[in-house]
Amino acid sequence: MERRYASHPQEVKQFDTARLRKEFHIPTLFTADKLELVLTHEDRLIIGGALPVREEVKLETDLKELGVGFFLERREIGIINVGGTGTVTADGTAYELNHKECLYVGMGTKEVSFTSHDPHNPAKFYLNSAPAHKVFPTVKATLEEADSSALGSFKNSNDRVIYRFIHQNGIQSSQLVMGMTLLKEGSIWNTMPAHTHPRRMEAYMYFDLPEDAVVFHLMGQPSETRHIVMRNEQAVISPSWSIHSGVGTSNYTFIWGMAGDNKKYDDMDPVSMKELQ
Repeated sequence: MERRYASHPQEVKQFDTARLRKEFHIPTLFTADKLELVLTHEDRLIIGGALPVREEVKLETDLKELGVGFFLERREIGIINVGGTGTVTADGTAYELNHKECLYVGMGTKEVSFTSHDPHNPAKFYLNSAPAHKVFPTVKATLEEADSSALGSFKNSNDRVIYRFIHQNGIQSSQLVMGMTLLKEGSIWNTMPAHTHPRRMEAYMYFDLPEDAVVFHLMGQPSETRHIVMRNEQAVISPSWSIHSGVGTSNYTFIWGMAGDNKKYDDMDPVSMKELQ
């Protein structure tokens, strides 16, 4: 498991492109028959992916890094499948996940594993795990079962649908909040006007991007913005002091995950367009 440390906003002002990418960009989430994990010290969120092709992949890592006997001893995890149909098995109970379906697995679950139904169209399980203080039941949700809302407009290039899976009024968790935003064809902007939420960090994972397309992910303090170029199935860490917005060369989908002081999806501090620099 790779470790990333937290950064101070005054320090980040001095970063060049290579340093920005080293600190915040996660280029590889899916490696055949492996588990990829990145631990950020921003609220101790773990970001990763499991790509079981011909073998079962288990949720395991160097437990000294977490100070526990098993991965979810003091953690919870949200899982969204962005590939073909697969199965997540949690302490012997199998949960089939189709494309863009979500599974929450609660603290105390000792064994979690991932398999694909078809090696020619394998499942791709994107993972967000946060520290937990209370046990909540394991729950699956489809897109139809998620709390959804349409926002934006074609005129403003941000016509989109937001699906909230794990949040205050949805699947219950200790602190993890997780969902997905789908931009419609012809729309390219996400989360603009921008916002921050100093009480929670956030991570984005962009997918459904054509091979030759990119998203320019915007980050930094409102008066000191920077960008990171994102490609398909890559993730980015957003500290609580940073905006997190983006514009693509085509429409795309992204998964957002948050950890921090509360589970309110709409707890944010808006940034006016006049403030951005």
